[in-house]
Amino acid sequence: MEIRTVGVVGAGQMGNGIAHVFALAGFDVLLTDISDEALSRALASVGKNLDRQVARGKITEPEKTAALERIATTTMLADLGPSDLIIEAATERETVKTAIFEDLQPHLKPETILTSNTSSISITRLASRTDRPEKFMGFHFMNPVPVMQLVELIRGIATEEATYKTLLGVVEKLGKSAATAEDFPAFIVNRILMPMINEAVYTLYEGVGSVKSIDESMRLGANHPMGPLELADFIGLDTCLAIMNVLHDGLADTKYRPCPLLTKYVEAGWLGRKTQRGFYDYRDEVPVPTR
Repeated sequence: MEIRTVGVVGAGQMGNGIAHVFALAGFDVLLTDISDEALSRALASVGKNLDRQVARGKITEPEKTAALERIATTTMLADLGPSDLIIEAATERETVKTAIFEDLQPHLKPETILTSNTSSISITRLASRTDRPEKFMGFHFMNPVPVMQLVELIRGIATEEATYKTLLGVVEKLGKSAATAEDFPAFIVNRILMPMINEAVYTLYEGVGSVKSIDESMRLGANHPMGPLELADFIGLDTCLAIMNVLHDGLADTKYRPCPLLTKYVEAGWLGRKTQRGFYDYRDEVPVPTR
């Protein structure tokens, strides 16, 4: 089927980024969240990010205006029912995602494709809780969505080839590249990335190096654009912990055991940039390591 209208569930960092790239590519987008305040913040973020693209010469002012006009908002999840494609981009908790799909189900068109932006949860299991597992896929964007080129496409055990090909076409229309992943815990990117971050936290936990020395070592010694602890703060330590738990539970291998220090930071509510403290303290102009 041809995708023209897209519903996005969740107006956080990922959701507003997904709305941004779809609107810029010519799709009509309906963005939903639980409050008008969250939706207002999302639209402000999209506007600011579009302004940045205009300033860099990536898009024109008329393209920015047209993209903003293609994004509508609602606090009513049922309003997304007529969409051709729905992308769930809520918090990385399976119970939350399952509840969203169950609430959406009575309002959907028969041909609507359902997807999740989950970074680690089983697509087959999420799909099995809907009335259309053959029209369900993992549609995993990277953060920040307007900048990162990759989209992971994850088929569940029941996903039809037509669904996969439709989403492959959507990724191409967005001007991004698709990587096809099998439905195993954390897929490709996070299966490789999160254990590296977790090992960096262990390196800190065991006193092998400080936050500064660990990040500097990986930036200057491995040519990474961002150190692993700085990257963890950017992603969100709660998200990193959730993915490590999915890996540990799903693969039953002790090498995926989350570092106790990562758990401790999350228990403290020090989740990284979004809470102003994580492995760095962001409350002043220059971030300062917290260990």
